[in-house]
Amino acid sequence: MNFLSDKIDHYAIDHTQKEPELLQKLNKETWQKALVPRMLSGHYQGRVLSMISKLVQPKNILEIGTYTGYSALCLAEGMQKNGVFHTIDHNEELEYLQHKYFNVSIYKDQIKTYVGEALEIIPKINDTFDLVFIDADKENYINYYHLVIDKMNSGGVILSDNVLWSGKVTESPNPKDKDTIALIKYNKLLVNDPRLETVLLPIRDGLTISRVK
Repeated sequence: MNFLSDKIDHYAIDHTQKEPELLQKLNKETWQKALVPRMLSGHYQGRVLSMISKLVQPKNILEIGTYTGYSALCLAEGMQKNGVFHTIDHNEELEYLQHKYFNVSIYKDQIKTYVGEALEIIPKINDTFDLVFIDADKENYINYYHLVIDKMNSGGVILSDNVLWSGKVTESPNPKDKDTIALIKYNKLLVNDPRLETVLLPIRDGLTISRVK
């Protein structure tokens, strides 16, 4: 969901750096072939992710929720040359699209992909991280956070996507709406955890930046 008027949104996009050609192709193919293409980070948010990564200059990155690989390629733009990018997704049907673009990128030897449940995979990854991007099933955001917080280097950044959830987090949730309830709890956890400095940005469907002290 977009919380800005279309006029302002288009102006912001028009005055944001264009997508690299590889990402333009992946963006187009995702909309042609993926079942839920709106899950793609897209041009504007992709450039935000790229900018944050370039400012952090991470050595090791963890992404929870690969989808078609668009956000991974954006975040990899700021990764150090000797860095490693770990990305996890449970949907094996998207592997072909991920690897199609990863393998022709300059990061092909740095990206490690995992297929399966992130809750089981994360504890098996021995690296510590300078940058983590959480963008998977909302019910498990808190669980993912607890798994990664002790793997974060000081000054590292955790990015959390979809934290506004179409504005539902500002309302009293339906007791059956587990995703919204989970996100409300997660947002409170981030802003109240003394180990973090947190800013929630109303970009697209909400993007939180949490810096580990």
